[in-house]
Amino acid sequence: MEQELLKPLARKPDHVAMDRVVDLDIFDVPGGSEDFHGAWLAFKDQGLPDLVWTPHNGGHWLATSGRLISHIFADHRRFSSSHIFVPKENSHQLPPSTIDPPKHRGFRALLTKGLSPKGVAELADVIRAKTVSLIESFREKGHCDFSEDFAELLPVHIFMDMVDLPIADAAQIKYWVDQTTRPDGTMDYHDAIGALVGYMAPVTKARRGGSADDLITNIVNGKVDGEPLSDKDAAELCAQVLVGGVDTVVNMLSFIFLTLAREKDVRRQLVDNPDLIDRAVEEMLRRHPIINDGREVSEDMEFEGVTMRKGDMIILPTELHGLDETQNSCPMKVDFEREVCEHSTFGNGIHKCPGAHLARTEIRIAMEEWLKRIPDFDVTPGTTISYGCGFVGTVNKLQLSWDPGTTRTA
Repeated sequence: MEQELLKPLARKPDHVAMDRVVDLDIFDVPGGSEDFHGAWLAFKDQGLPDLVWTPHNGGHWLATSGRLISHIFADHRRFSSSHIFVPKENSHQLPPSTIDPPKHRGFRALLTKGLSPKGVAELADVIRAKTVSLIESFREKGHCDFSEDFAELLPVHIFMDMVDLPIADAAQIKYWVDQTTRPDGTMDYHDAIGALVGYMAPVTKARRGGSADDLITNIVNGKVDGEPLSDKDAAELCAQVLVGGVDTVVNMLSFIFLTLAREKDVRRQLVDNPDLIDRAVEEMLRRHPIINDGREVSEDMEFEGVTMRKGDMIILPTELHGLDETQNSCPMKVDFEREVCEHSTFGNGIHKCPGAHLARTEIRIAMEEWLKRIPDFDVTPGTTISYGCGFVGTVNKLQLSWDPGTTRTA
């Protein structure tokens, strides 16, 4: 890498002990491009304490145990969501993800109708029809680029329907979102956030006073603490909805179907016993967490044997909860009979992902309909699997193939 492209390291603050310092860049975890989850486990398996500090990306703490990750997510009083990315100066301020109680509740409530279990259940038939349509578009070909032909289409198309935005805009929105979660240097972070808010501003203004039942119309005509949303808050809240709606499930699907392609015994269990799929969804979520979320320390304190100062940042790698062997036995093994299935894949506490019900439903229906139609498939021989690190982990490209003669229409 050219010297000018190297990111400067932060100076260790005086309150951070040397035995807590590690060399880890969450955007470039050693071995992460070859094995995303394995790389995070290799980092943890160095015998690290539950809290460490890295000088990368402005300098920040890292929680390395499932117990602590879950606890900090839930402790909004001492660990604020006012900043959730590192470096801190790159952290957006979009509600409700960066707003703490009590104000958080009113913004969060605006998302409830469309993303509640009842609201998502009403979408199930639409999700299933779109899933079947996508699968049928390539089933008889015997191969697909899973990322482009399925994972990047299903959740994004469903989401664009929910917010009543043109599907033609999805690719541009996805690019802006990617620059906030996995920046590739082609666009400044703040410009990407500005582009999302700028895109939403005229949309939210146009839907003021509207009677349609889409998610954006419901949001902009709602109230927080009895007061209508300002134009700024409406545009920012809907921009946050875009960030949450077009990225996470796309990547989760690729991780899950990579496992189904590689592990024939796991796949066969679900083909032979579809009733296991509900349990399988939760186990797959535990096995494939991909979010590295941040919190800001709210006060000077002694915590878990370290001194923390107000304003310190801490990253919570959800990978290290679902794959913590003290929380889940044999954590790298996919086990649909697992009695304990602990994870923070959707976070924990008041900021737990409001789209969790939608994500679970999309994943469940995708597994159901795919395995009905394409019960046997593999990673296409000769193709290479690589991964991307960042605030959201990715499978960069997943090529799948199968014998068309083994498929069926239902």
